[in-house]
Amino acid sequence: MKRSKSIGGGVSGRVIGRVIGSIDGIGSGIGVIGVICVAAAIMLTACAPESAKGKRMELQGKAQGTYYSIIYYDKEGRDMKRSIDSLLDDFDMTASLWVAESQLRRVNENRDSIVGDYFATLLRHSIEMNSFTEGAFDCTVGKLVNAWGFGFSKREEMTDALIDSLRQYTGQQPTIDSIAEGRYIVRKPQAEVTFDFNAIAQGYATDLVSRFLEQHGIDNYLVDIGGEVYAKGSKPDGSEWKVGIERPAETKDSEPEVALSIVLKDCSVVTSGSYRKYYEKDGVRYSHTIDPRTGRPVEHTLLSVSVIDSCAWRADALATAFMVMGMERSLEFIAQHPDDSGTQAVCFIYDDKGTNRVHMTDGFKKLVASIR
Repeated sequence: MKRSKSIGGGVSGRVIGRVIGSIDGIGSGIGVIGVICVAAAIMLTACAPESAKGKRMELQGKAQGTYYSIIYYDKEGRDMKRSIDSLLDDFDMTASLWVAESQLRRVNENRDSIVGDYFATLLRHSIEMNSFTEGAFDCTVGKLVNAWGFGFSKREEMTDALIDSLRQYTGQQPTIDSIAEGRYIVRKPQAEVTFDFNAIAQGYATDLVSRFLEQHGIDNYLVDIGGEVYAKGSKPDGSEWKVGIERPAETKDSEPEVALSIVLKDCSVVTSGSYRKYYEKDGVRYSHTIDPRTGRPVEHTLLSVSVIDSCAWRADALATAFMVMGMERSLEFIAQHPDDSGTQAVCFIYDDKGTNRVHMTDGFKKLVASIR
């Protein structure tokens, strides 16, 4: 349910509330909420002249139903595209709802209960965030998401009775136990419980690719997967990466615009929003953001939330949780958790009688490079 964009000097973005790519960046990530990628040149694999930090390498591809664009500096000039594609393909076989034989689909359909490391990590992180956010983040919301038409199933005719019947499968968290190295067993509280990792999976995939680059000795890079952005190190001239946050659009088809840009170093930014993924019925707009506690789409005035954290998976989960909470409750939550890394740098864009307003925490304000 989400995201950010990198801008030529380094801005990145995502479709649901989005970060608009790296301003220095590459990428055609204009379909993702939050972070938007805008680049002077887009190339599948490209090298620039070598600097002290190595050759500038640019990769672009598709993964998880969206784009990815990556910039990194490597003294050996290695092309990592094939390895990264393989890594993301493997991850899709774990967490994708659109791959029939993925571990997620097999567990949801009760065809299997044995999973691997990726699934176990996603589930444990999800359970952790469910507890931390007091239920605002919940990976067991799958049946509700599908019924409202935001999964891979056809939208149902939603009634109070149907919503109440589906809510009984939401909120009860599973258990997961190790049975061998790299193998775990998932125990669902009810067979009908359906997991949805969309609010955490792309962030985790961004972390996986970032970790892969670092394991290969690459310490200066920008990774953008569908607007989930992680930036490490800096550019050859010592300047930091810049990432653009999208201005909430009037409709899902509106051209993306950058509302503001931020500098990003050794951390991630993810944006979640409600302005591009929705449907309208009888004059009512239904957001894709489902409150797992009520079983209904959120109805507050919050349009997007951008969260900066040390891990993209956590920024992803918190951005979704804040979209569920709404701004008033989110600000209370932030005040209650002054020492948490993910609550220190947050940007809210909300509707005030037809005018977009911006509220930033002090930690976020320190990273703003420009406001447009």
